[in-house]
Amino acid sequence: MAPLRHLLALATLSSIALSLVSCEASGQARAAPHAPSTEERARYPWLSASTRVRSLEETFATPEGYARVPLEAGSFGAWLRGLPLRPEGSPVRDFQGRTVLAASDARLAAVGELDVGTANLQQCADSILRLHAEWRWASGHPERIAYRFTSGHLASWPRYAAGERARVSGSKVTWVPGSAAADSSRAAFRNYLQLLFTYAGTLSLQAEGARPTREQLRPGDFFVLGGSPGHTVLVLDVATNAKGERAALMGQGFTPAQDFHVLAGRDGPWFPLDGDSVATPFWAPFPMTSLRRLPAP
Repeated sequence: MAPLRHLLALATLSSIALSLVSCEASGQARAAPHAPSTEERARYPWLSASTRVRSLEETFATPEGYARVPLEAGSFGAWLRGLPLRPEGSPVRDFQGRTVLAASDARLAAVGELDVGTANLQQCADSILRLHAEWRWASGHPERIAYRFTSGHLASWPRYAAGERARVSGSKVTWVPGSAAADSSRAAFRNYLQLLFTYAGTLSLQAEGARPTREQLRPGDFFVLGGSPGHTVLVLDVATNAKGERAALMGQGFTPAQDFHVLAGRDGPWFPLDGDSVATPFWAPFPMTSLRRLPAP
């Protein structure tokens, strides 16, 4: 007869194996957090060397029988696959540091390692604008960073970096040259984003976005129902099976301004895309007609 300690060790290993199988089947793997590499800090420049992260792709295995869709290198979707996440067990906190979603909440799959600031500004639409702008910055194309206010006026980072500032009067926006010294630093970029968050939202995101079809849907697209309030969720990744069925990982910011986080539904973090709408846990179902994509400038 095997010694008791050997039997206990085998039982423990079996339990761990079953746990890992269960996580893989539900689309979530156990990725060990690590210090960001030099390459990761270049791709996600807000990261500090002391933080511990795991990437979206290594954290979430695809559902059984599915494979991730191919993506063009350097695309927004490919960048999102490496999005840094906080260690397992992290809660969602708001801009004042208060917990708004416990780590154990069934609607929460993971929390992004993305600072939210100290003002109640980086909410749902703002989180998408932030990530898209960060991708442009990290890709070496800061000159392409430009988004619209709800008024329809274009807010261009190159103009802001050159020292121009927006003068807002009601629904009229005028950019005034020479309002500040030219500054293209990261600190100035974050100030530009704060301005954008103040005057953009779900209505501007909905109006600005191109309208891909269901068949064209890809990581980096988003569903949006504009309003006051409205809401939007970002398609972080897409997987497909041999039947052509597709599923997506979804992420969101929310009100009050809080950590960007990956959502979980009743069947795990992968949401089916083959119905007429996508039901996420914090808002009314998003019809496929609400699908949008930020156009290339």
